[in-house]
Amino acid sequence: MKTRTFQLLAIFIFGAGTIFAQDIPESQVPSVILNNFKKEFPKAEDIEWELKKGEYNVEFEIGWTKDFEAWFSADGKLLRYTEDISEKELPSKVSEAVKSKFPDYRIDDVEKIVSNGKEVYKVELERGKEDFKVFFTKSGEQVQNYNH
Repeated sequence: MKTRTFQLLAIFIFGAGTIFAQDIPESQVPSVILNNFKKEFPKAEDIEWELKKGEYNVEFEIGWTKDFEAWFSADGKLLRYTEDISEKELPSKVSEAVKSKFPDYRIDDVEKIVSNGKEVYKVELERGKEDFKVFFTKSGEQVQNYNH
């Protein structure tokens, strides 16, 4: 009985993942999307495509240390992308705002999000076991309820 329950649970977990996101080979990505991707990110390597909720999602690297994720509409428009960056790459106004508003926290991870030509920085902060994410504009203003 336990084995049967485990098997059903495993089928559900792995099957649910394919409902929401499905890995696809590059050959199944429409050419308009591929062309725009190659135009926007000509040095992309280690490319992996997924189809998520009607959007084409691609994870890739540029160089050894830069991880990216981008989303394209079905008609090929770049909707947004994220870039993992180091704390040192944060704009100075964002660094100052983080230090001022969260002096007892350390920066754990940083992402630059570009959507509709606007940059937002997602900063993951931690103090002991407590951790959370905050968002800032390039000018250091904190963004509440950011939804990209």
